[in-house]
Amino acid sequence: MADKNETGATVSEPEGGIDEAAAKTEDGGTQNAAGNGAKAPVETDAEQVREVEADAEGSIGSEAGGSAAALEESEAKAGDEKDKSSDAYHAKVTAKAGTPAGLISGLIKELRPKQWVKNVLVLAAPFTAGALLNTDVVLDAALAFVVFSMAASGIYFINDAIDVESDRQHPTKRNRPIAAGLIPVPIAWVVAVLLLGGSLAISGVVSFGLFTVMAVYIAVQLGYCFGLKHQPVIDLCIVASGFLLRAVAGGAAAGLEITQWFYIVVAFGSLFMVAGKRYAEVKLAAETGAKIRKSLKAYSPSYLRFVWAIAAAITIMTYCLWAYDIREIEQSRWGIISIIPMVIAILRYAVDVDKGVAGEPEEVALKDKVLLVLGAVLAGCLFLAYYL
Repeated sequence: MADKNETGATVSEPEGGIDEAAAKTEDGGTQNAAGNGAKAPVETDAEQVREVEADAEGSIGSEAGGSAAALEESEAKAGDEKDKSSDAYHAKVTAKAGTPAGLISGLIKELRPKQWVKNVLVLAAPFTAGALLNTDVVLDAALAFVVFSMAASGIYFINDAIDVESDRQHPTKRNRPIAAGLIPVPIAWVVAVLLLGGSLAISGVVSFGLFTVMAVYIAVQLGYCFGLKHQPVIDLCIVASGFLLRAVAGGAAAGLEITQWFYIVVAFGSLFMVAGKRYAEVKLAAETGAKIRKSLKAYSPSYLRFVWAIAAAITIMTYCLWAYDIREIEQSRWGIISIIPMVIAILRYAVDVDKGVAGEPEEVALKDKVLLVLGAVLAGCLFLAYYL
Protein backbone atom coordinates (compact mmCIF):
# COMPACT_ATOMS: atom_id res chain seq x y z
CA MET A 1 0.00 0.00 0.00
CA ALA A 2 1.02 3.62 -0.35
CA ASP A 3 0.83 6.48 2.13
CA LYS A 4 1.41 10.18 1.81
CA ASN A 5 4.18 11.88 3.78
CA GLU A 6 3.90 15.30 5.40
CA THR A 7 4.63 17.10 2.14
CA GLY A 8 2.01 15.14 0.30
CA ALA A 9 4.47 13.01 -1.66
CA THR A 10 3.48 9.41 -2.16
CA VAL A 11 5.80 6.91 -0.50
CA SER A 12 5.74 3.31 -1.67
CA GLU A 13 5.75 0.68 1.02
CA PRO A 14 8.28 -2.10 0.55
CA GLU A 15 7.25 -5.70 0.61
CA GLY A 16 6.54 -6.86 4.16
CA GLY A 17 5.64 -3.33 5.24
CA ILE A 18 7.62 -0.48 6.66
CA ASP A 19 8.03 -2.20 10.01
CA GLU A 20 9.77 -5.16 8.43
CA ALA A 21 12.12 -2.97 6.37
CA ALA A 22 13.01 -0.92 9.42
CA ALA A 23 13.73 -4.01 11.42
CA LYS A 24 16.29 -5.15 8.86
CA THR A 25 18.52 -2.11 9.29
CA GLU A 26 21.74 -2.81 11.23
CA ASP A 27 22.02 0.51 12.98
CA GLY A 28 18.37 0.91 13.97
CA GLY A 29 18.27 4.16 12.06
CA THR A 30 14.49 3.93 11.72
CA GLN A 31 13.97 4.34 15.41
CA ASN A 32 13.72 7.74 17.02
CA ALA A 33 16.21 9.12 19.51
CA ALA A 34 14.20 7.79 22.46
CA GLY A 35 14.34 4.27 21.05
CA ASN A 36 10.56 3.78 21.43
CA GLY A 37 10.25 1.96 18.12
CA ALA A 38 8.50 4.78 16.31
CA LYS A 39 9.00 4.59 12.62
CA ALA A 40 10.96 7.33 10.87
CA PRO A 41 9.86 8.63 7.48
CA VAL A 42 11.43 6.79 4.57
CA GLU A 43 13.62 8.94 2.30
CA THR A 44 12.45 9.68 -1.18
CA ASP A 45 14.34 8.19 -4.13
CA ALA A 46 15.89 11.56 -5.00
CA GLU A 47 17.26 11.99 -1.49
CA GLN A 48 18.81 8.52 -1.54
CA VAL A 49 20.52 9.24 -4.88
CA ARG A 50 21.95 12.52 -3.57
CA GLU A 51 23.33 10.77 -0.50
CA VAL A 52 24.98 8.01 -2.55
CA GLU A 53 26.57 10.57 -4.89
CA ALA A 54 27.88 12.61 -1.99
CA ASP A 55 29.30 9.51 -0.36
CA ALA A 56 31.02 8.46 -3.60
CA GLU A 57 32.77 11.83 -3.70
CA GLY A 58 34.04 11.32 -0.19
CA SER A 59 32.18 14.33 1.22
CA ILE A 60 30.29 12.30 3.81
CA GLY A 61 33.50 11.02 5.36
CA SER A 62 33.48 7.50 4.00
CA GLU A 63 36.66 5.51 4.21
CA ALA A 64 37.23 5.61 0.46
CA GLY A 65 36.75 9.37 0.26
CA GLY A 66 39.02 10.02 3.25
CA SER A 67 41.79 7.87 1.77
CA ALA A 68 41.58 9.68 -1.57
CA ALA A 69 41.88 13.07 0.12
CA ALA A 70 44.83 11.88 2.18
CA LEU A 71 46.52 10.49 -0.92
CA GLU A 72 46.09 13.77 -2.82
CA GLU A 73 47.51 15.69 0.13
CA SER A 74 50.53 13.39 0.41
CA GLU A 75 51.19 13.62 -3.34
CA ALA A 76 51.02 17.41 -3.20
CA LYS A 77 53.46 17.44 -0.29
CA ALA A 78 55.83 15.09 -2.12
CA GLY A 79 55.67 17.35 -5.15
CA ASP A 80 56.60 20.38 -3.05
CA GLU A 81 59.55 18.53 -1.54
CA LYS A 82 60.88 17.72 -5.02
CA ASP A 83 60.48 21.30 -6.24
CA LYS A 84 63.85 22.93 -5.47
CA SER A 85 62.26 26.38 -5.29
CA SER A 86 59.61 25.38 -2.73
CA ASP A 87 59.72 26.11 1.00
CA ALA A 88 59.13 22.42 1.73
CA TYR A 89 62.28 21.44 -0.18
CA HIS A 90 64.27 24.20 1.54
CA ALA A 91 63.06 23.02 4.96
CA LYS A 92 64.16 19.50 4.09
CA VAL A 93 67.64 20.72 3.12
CA THR A 94 68.17 22.84 6.25
CA ALA A 95 66.87 20.17 8.64
CA LYS A 96 70.42 18.83 9.25
CA ALA A 97 72.09 22.23 9.65
CA GLY A 98 74.45 22.32 12.62
CA THR A 99 74.88 18.53 12.83
CA PRO A 100 77.94 16.40 11.89
CA ALA A 101 75.85 14.48 9.37
CA GLY A 102 74.72 17.75 7.81
CA LEU A 103 78.31 19.01 7.60
CA ILE A 104 79.57 15.84 5.89
CA SER A 105 76.70 15.71 3.40
CA GLY A 106 77.12 19.46 2.80
CA LEU A 107 80.85 19.10 2.06
CA ILE A 108 80.18 16.31 -0.43
CA LYS A 109 77.42 18.28 -2.11
CA GLU A 110 79.49 21.47 -2.24
CA LEU A 111 82.24 19.61 -4.10
CA ARG A 112 79.60 19.26 -6.83
CA PRO A 113 80.68 15.87 -8.22
CA LYS A 114 78.13 16.23 -11.02
CA GLN A 115 80.12 19.19 -12.32
CA TRP A 116 83.20 17.01 -12.74
CA VAL A 117 81.70 15.63 -15.93
CA LYS A 118 82.89 18.87 -17.56
CA ASN A 119 86.46 17.87 -16.73
CA VAL A 120 86.24 14.99 -19.20
CA LEU A 121 87.20 17.71 -21.69
CA VAL A 122 90.82 17.08 -20.65
CA LEU A 123 90.64 14.03 -22.93
CA ALA A 124 89.67 16.13 -25.95
CA ALA A 125 93.18 17.22 -26.94
CA PRO A 126 94.78 13.75 -26.61
CA PHE A 127 91.83 12.27 -28.52
CA THR A 128 92.06 14.68 -31.46
CA ALA A 129 95.86 14.30 -31.49
CA GLY A 130 95.49 10.56 -32.10
CA ALA A 131 97.34 9.80 -28.85
CA LEU A 132 94.54 8.43 -26.70
CA LEU A 133 95.86 4.87 -27.03
CA ASN A 134 99.19 5.92 -25.51
CA THR A 135 99.24 4.79 -21.86
CA ASP A 136 101.49 7.63 -20.66
CA VAL A 137 99.30 10.24 -22.32
CA VAL A 138 96.15 8.76 -20.78
CA LEU A 139 97.78 8.76 -17.33
CA ASP A 140 98.76 12.43 -17.68
CA ALA A 141 95.23 13.28 -18.84
CA ALA A 142 93.78 11.39 -15.85
CA LEU A 143 95.93 13.45 -13.48
CA ALA A 144 94.77 16.59 -15.29
CA PHE A 145 91.19 15.47 -14.63
CA VAL A 146 91.97 15.09 -10.90
CA VAL A 147 93.64 18.48 -10.47
CA PHE A 148 90.92 20.25 -12.44
CA SER A 149 88.23 18.62 -10.30
CA MET A 150 90.04 19.76 -7.15
CA ALA A 151 90.51 23.32 -8.43
CA ALA A 152 86.94 23.65 -9.70
CA SER A 153 85.52 22.40 -6.39
CA GLY A 154 87.77 24.84 -4.48
CA ILE A 155 86.41 27.70 -6.59
CA TYR A 156 82.84 26.58 -5.85
CA PHE A 157 83.55 26.82 -2.11
CA ILE A 158 85.00 30.34 -2.46
CA ASN A 159 82.26 31.59 -4.76
CA ASP A 160 79.46 30.31 -2.52
CA ALA A 161 81.14 31.65 0.62
CA ILE A 162 81.30 35.12 -0.94
CA ASP A 163 77.75 34.98 -2.30
CA VAL A 164 76.18 33.41 0.80
CA GLU A 165 73.84 36.34 1.52
CA SER A 166 72.63 36.82 -2.06
CA ASP A 167 72.21 33.06 -2.48
CA ARG A 168 69.85 33.02 0.50
CA GLN A 169 67.56 35.39 -1.40
CA HIS A 170 67.49 33.13 -4.48
CA PRO A 171 64.66 30.55 -4.83
CA THR A 172 67.00 27.64 -5.63
CA LYS A 173 70.52 28.78 -4.67
CA ARG A 174 69.38 29.11 -1.05
CA ASN A 175 69.59 25.31 -0.94
CA ARG A 176 73.34 25.31 -1.54
CA PRO A 177 75.17 23.86 1.49
CA ILE A 178 76.81 27.11 2.62
CA ALA A 179 73.71 29.26 2.10
CA ALA A 180 71.56 26.62 3.83
CA GLY A 181 73.84 26.61 6.90
CA LEU A 182 75.16 23.07 6.46
CA ILE A 183 78.74 24.36 6.09
CA PRO A 184 79.99 27.27 8.24
CA VAL A 185 81.72 29.94 6.16
CA PRO A 186 85.14 29.60 7.93
CA ILE A 187 85.23 25.87 7.19
CA ALA A 188 84.38 26.59 3.56
CA TRP A 189 87.43 28.87 3.26
CA VAL A 190 89.76 26.27 4.82
CA VAL A 191 88.55 23.52 2.47
CA ALA A 192 88.92 25.84 -0.53
CA VAL A 193 92.57 26.64 0.31
CA LEU A 194 93.37 22.94 0.71
CA LEU A 195 91.78 22.04 -2.62
CA LEU A 196 93.40 24.85 -4.60
CA GLY A 197 96.81 24.31 -3.01
CA GLY A 198 96.63 20.56 -3.62
CA SER A 199 95.67 21.14 -7.23
CA LEU A 200 98.70 23.33 -7.91
CA ALA A 201 101.05 20.95 -6.07
CA ILE A 202 99.96 17.87 -8.04
CA SER A 203 99.94 19.69 -11.41
CA GLY A 204 103.49 20.93 -10.72
CA VAL A 205 104.63 17.32 -10.30
CA VAL A 206 102.96 16.24 -13.56
CA SER A 207 104.36 18.90 -15.89
CA PHE A 208 105.16 22.59 -16.09
CA GLY A 209 102.60 22.99 -18.87
CA LEU A 210 99.78 21.65 -16.69
CA PHE A 211 100.94 23.79 -13.76
CA THR A 212 100.77 26.89 -16.00
CA VAL A 213 97.25 26.05 -17.17
CA MET A 214 96.06 25.44 -13.61
CA ALA A 215 97.66 28.65 -12.33
CA VAL A 216 95.94 30.66 -15.08
CA TYR A 217 92.61 28.91 -14.41
CA ILE A 218 92.74 29.56 -10.65
CA ALA A 219 93.83 33.19 -11.09
CA VAL A 220 91.06 33.91 -13.60
CA GLN A 221 88.42 32.17 -11.50
CA LEU A 222 89.47 34.00 -8.34
CA GLY A 223 89.20 37.28 -10.24
CA TYR A 224 85.70 36.17 -11.27
CA CYS A 225 84.70 35.39 -7.67
CA PHE A 226 86.05 38.67 -6.27
CA GLY A 227 84.36 41.05 -8.68
CA LEU A 228 84.74 40.28 -12.38
CA LYS A 229 81.51 38.29 -12.35
CA HIS A 230 79.71 41.62 -11.97
CA GLN A 231 81.15 42.93 -15.24
CA PRO A 232 78.90 42.31 -18.25
CA VAL A 233 80.49 40.36 -21.14
CA ILE A 234 83.67 39.81 -19.08
CA ASP A 235 81.83 37.26 -16.97
CA LEU A 236 80.72 35.41 -20.13
CA CYS A 237 84.28 35.22 -21.39
CA ILE A 238 85.67 34.04 -18.05
CA VAL A 239 83.17 31.21 -17.69
CA ALA A 240 83.76 30.18 -21.30
CA SER A 241 87.53 30.23 -20.71
CA GLY A 242 87.03 27.62 -18.01
CA PHE A 243 85.84 25.13 -20.63
CA LEU A 244 88.67 26.07 -22.98
CA LEU A 245 91.35 25.62 -20.31
CA ARG A 246 89.92 22.20 -19.44
CA ALA A 247 90.26 21.14 -23.06
CA VAL A 248 93.81 22.49 -23.23
CA ALA A 249 94.88 20.89 -19.93
CA GLY A 250 95.01 17.32 -21.23
CA GLY A 251 97.29 18.27 -24.10
CA ALA A 252 99.45 20.49 -21.87
CA ALA A 253 99.89 17.67 -19.33
CA ALA A 254 101.18 15.31 -22.03
CA GLY A 255 103.08 17.95 -24.02
CA LEU A 256 100.96 17.46 -27.15
CA GLU A 257 100.70 19.91 -30.06
CA ILE A 258 97.18 21.26 -30.46
CA THR A 259 95.71 22.43 -33.75
CA GLN A 260 94.35 25.96 -34.11
CA TRP A 261 90.92 24.63 -35.11
CA PHE A 262 90.65 22.86 -31.80
CA TYR A 263 91.06 26.12 -29.88
CA ILE A 264 88.49 27.99 -31.97
CA VAL A 265 85.83 25.27 -31.89
CA VAL A 266 86.13 24.73 -28.14
CA ALA A 267 86.25 28.47 -27.38
CA PHE A 268 83.12 29.42 -29.30
CA GLY A 269 81.32 26.20 -28.37
CA SER A 270 81.92 27.15 -24.74
CA LEU A 271 80.61 30.67 -25.34
CA PHE A 272 77.48 29.15 -26.88
CA MET A 273 76.81 27.09 -23.74
CA VAL A 274 77.57 29.95 -21.37
CA ALA A 275 75.19 32.30 -23.21
CA GLY A 276 72.50 29.61 -22.83
CA LYS A 277 73.28 29.31 -19.14
CA ARG A 278 72.93 33.05 -18.61
CA TYR A 279 69.69 33.09 -20.60
CA ALA A 280 68.23 30.47 -18.26
CA GLU A 281 69.25 32.56 -15.23
CA VAL A 282 67.76 35.76 -16.65
CA LYS A 283 64.53 33.95 -17.52
CA LEU A 284 64.29 32.44 -14.03
CA ALA A 285 64.80 35.85 -12.45
CA ALA A 286 62.08 37.37 -14.64
CA GLU A 287 59.62 34.62 -13.71
CA THR A 288 60.31 34.45 -9.96
CA GLY A 289 61.57 37.94 -9.17
CA ALA A 290 64.72 36.45 -7.66
CA LYS A 291 67.58 38.78 -6.82
CA ILE A 292 70.35 38.60 -9.44
CA ARG A 293 73.83 40.10 -9.65
CA LYS A 294 74.66 43.28 -11.51
CA SER A 295 76.05 41.67 -14.66
CA LEU A 296 72.86 39.67 -15.30
CA LYS A 297 70.79 42.85 -15.12
CA ALA A 298 72.75 44.15 -18.10
CA TYR A 299 71.67 41.24 -20.29
CA SER A 300 68.41 41.14 -22.16
CA PRO A 301 67.04 37.91 -23.63
CA SER A 302 67.48 39.30 -27.15
CA TYR A 303 71.16 40.10 -26.50
CA LEU A 304 71.88 36.62 -25.17
CA ARG A 305 70.11 35.14 -28.21
CA PHE A 306 72.42 37.25 -30.37
CA VAL A 307 75.48 35.93 -28.53
CA TRP A 308 74.57 32.27 -28.71
CA ALA A 309 73.54 32.57 -32.38
CA ILE A 310 76.95 34.04 -33.32
CA ALA A 311 78.82 31.52 -31.16
CA ALA A 312 76.89 28.59 -32.64
CA ALA A 313 77.51 29.82 -36.21
CA ILE A 314 81.26 30.22 -35.67
CA THR A 315 81.46 26.84 -33.95
CA ILE A 316 79.79 25.09 -36.87
CA MET A 317 81.82 26.94 -39.50
CA THR A 318 85.21 26.32 -37.88
CA TYR A 319 84.36 22.68 -37.18
CA CYS A 320 83.56 22.19 -40.85
CA LEU A 321 86.95 23.69 -41.79
CA TRP A 322 88.61 21.44 -39.22
CA ALA A 323 86.80 18.39 -40.63
CA TYR A 324 88.12 19.07 -44.13
CA ASP A 325 91.58 19.56 -42.62
CA ILE A 326 91.27 16.14 -41.00
CA ARG A 327 90.46 14.61 -44.39
CA GLU A 328 93.62 16.08 -45.89
CA ILE A 329 95.90 15.08 -43.00
CA GLU A 330 94.45 11.70 -42.02
CA GLN A 331 93.26 10.74 -45.52
CA SER A 332 89.86 9.81 -44.09
CA ARG A 333 86.32 10.85 -44.98
CA TRP A 334 85.08 10.17 -41.47
CA GLY A 335 86.08 13.68 -40.44
CA ILE A 336 83.68 15.15 -42.99
CA ILE A 337 80.95 12.68 -42.02
CA SER A 338 81.31 13.83 -38.39
CA ILE A 339 79.93 17.24 -39.47
CA ILE A 340 76.43 15.74 -39.57
CA PRO A 341 76.14 14.66 -35.89
CA MET A 342 78.03 17.80 -34.81
CA VAL A 343 75.56 20.19 -36.45
CA ILE A 344 72.52 18.22 -35.29
CA ALA A 345 73.86 18.16 -31.72
CA ILE A 346 74.28 21.95 -31.69
CA LEU A 347 70.79 22.48 -33.06
CA ARG A 348 69.38 20.01 -30.53
CA TYR A 349 71.10 21.76 -27.62
CA ALA A 350 69.83 25.10 -28.97
CA VAL A 351 66.28 23.82 -28.37
CA ASP A 352 67.04 23.49 -24.64
CA VAL A 353 68.75 26.88 -24.63
CA ASP A 354 65.73 28.51 -26.25
CA LYS A 355 63.43 26.97 -23.62
CA GLY A 356 65.57 28.45 -20.85
CA VAL A 357 66.37 25.06 -19.30
CA ALA A 358 70.10 25.01 -20.07
CA GLY A 359 71.14 26.55 -16.75
CA GLU A 360 73.30 23.49 -16.04
CA PRO A 361 74.90 22.35 -19.34
CA GLU A 362 76.21 19.09 -17.88
CA GLU A 363 72.74 18.09 -16.66
CA VAL A 364 71.21 18.85 -20.06
CA ALA A 365 73.84 16.72 -21.77
CA LEU A 366 73.36 13.79 -19.37
CA LYS A 367 69.55 13.84 -19.38
CA ASP A 368 69.00 14.33 -23.11
CA LYS A 369 69.34 10.83 -24.59
CA VAL A 370 69.36 12.16 -28.14
CA LEU A 371 72.32 14.39 -27.32
CA LEU A 372 74.13 11.43 -25.76
CA VAL A 373 73.58 9.37 -28.90
CA LEU A 374 74.75 12.22 -31.13
CA GLY A 375 77.84 12.68 -28.98
CA ALA A 376 78.62 8.96 -29.24
CA VAL A 377 78.20 9.04 -33.04
CA LEU A 378 80.44 12.13 -33.29
CA ALA A 379 83.11 10.48 -31.14
CA GLY A 380 82.83 7.31 -33.23
CA CYS A 381 83.36 9.21 -36.48
CA LEU A 382 86.42 11.00 -35.10
CA PHE A 383 87.79 7.74 -33.71
CA LEU A 384 87.55 6.17 -37.15
CA ALA A 385 89.21 9.24 -38.67
CA TYR A 386 92.16 9.36 -36.25
CA TYR A 387 92.73 5.77 -35.27
CA LEU A 388 91.91 3.67 -38.39
